[in-house]
Amino acid sequence: MLDTATPASRTAGITYARYCAVRARTLALAAPLSAEDCALQSMPDASPVKWHLAHTTWFFETFVVAPRDRFYEPFDPAFKVLFNSYYNGIGEQHPRAERGLISRPTLDDVLAYRAHVDASMSARCTEADNDSTLAALIELGLNHEEQHQELIVTDVTHLFSRNPAHPASFAGRDAPRTATPVRWIECPAGIANVGHAGDAFAFDNEGPRHRVWLEHFELASRPVTNGEYAAFIADGGYRRPELWLSLGWDAVCARQWSAPLYWQFADERWRAFGPYGLQDIDPHAPVAHLSFFEADAYARWAGARLPTEFEWEVVAGRSTSDDLQSTSRRNGQTDSLLAPRTPIGVRGDIAAGEVWEWTSSSYAPYPGFRTAGGAIGEYNGKFMCNQYVLRGASIATAPGHSRITYRNFFPPDARWQWSGVRLARDIR
Repeated sequence: MLDTATPASRTAGITYARYCAVRARTLALAAPLSAEDCALQSMPDASPVKWHLAHTTWFFETFVVAPRDRFYEPFDPAFKVLFNSYYNGIGEQHPRAERGLISRPTLDDVLAYRAHVDASMSARCTEADNDSTLAALIELGLNHEEQHQELIVTDVTHLFSRNPAHPASFAGRDAPRTATPVRWIECPAGIANVGHAGDAFAFDNEGPRHRVWLEHFELASRPVTNGEYAAFIADGGYRRPELWLSLGWDAVCARQWSAPLYWQFADERWRAFGPYGLQDIDPHAPVAHLSFFEADAYARWAGARLPTEFEWEVVAGRSTSDDLQSTSRRNGQTDSLLAPRTPIGVRGDIAAGEVWEWTSSSYAPYPGFRTAGGAIGEYNGKFMCNQYVLRGASIATAPGHSRITYRNFFPPDARWQWSGVRLARDIR
């Protein structure tokens, strides 16, 4: 889900204070965890927290500090390989599936590594005030770290879900929801402009802005809820191959899926594991942790379909400002690090921000898309294959990452993110 900054982006006012604030939030997410928690990897798609802490530091060291400071001394030359994610232009990488085997360096070593690079970044941030190219690169690094903040939450949740004691990674409890009827928001056929525009930061996969044709359709005013999805399960949704794409049905059979990830049925009720431990599902909360296959099957069962990413963006854009900087609800805790968003539409037309929403759009480049030069260009373009786009944001998404043009993407069988479904229907 990591992408490079669009070349058209201009970033002003990169300060060391902003840099420190982003870095401090990452440490705050890790603070409730033990060293043992931070070292474990629960599956190949997830990474240990210790690795996230080090990799985000490696990014600044590799792309910002080392090329601009001839007196800089690496904290440990071995980190060039250990914490390189997928940048072939930089060199070798430790296998992703074996990140949990890196017992050394210790967590204390990684924290010292962060402090070492932070000390050098102070001068780089000062230089960035008069160097727009450097400022844009630092801003990219900060947005990159904020994406890893989300991954810390999702990866730790998956890790703790494998513990039969069901430990909570955060203090608190989900706030109860009230029932909200679905309204259908109609959008007439026509040409629409989509993609990022303006000088604010955006990842390169959000542009260039271009035109698309949309047929007459309507979009649900809110995502599908737990209660609605439970009805799909009760109606045999996971036992009816006619509802599923072929690869989806293969996944259901091979992996014995019978409910969303983390759901458990016991004592005549559904419960689900999350950051606050194992709790009864709230029937009015958005269903989460669905694969693309499950979202698509539910839509067929409901007599609807998944929206395209452009349909989602156009309807969201009609009812909100471009940056979607909404205030956050805090689950009753003003200092909570998990902050479900309020409805992102200014008029409340689109209630989003608690789950990423699968679309039917394959993750592909927009017309005129070009990757950045050098290793930094490996962020994004090479992943535009065999993945689907999700729109919106989730309770784990860092503040400021809720743009209507933001394109998240995952393989169709991925379930450990807060991924849900919003329905669309054709109008003929």
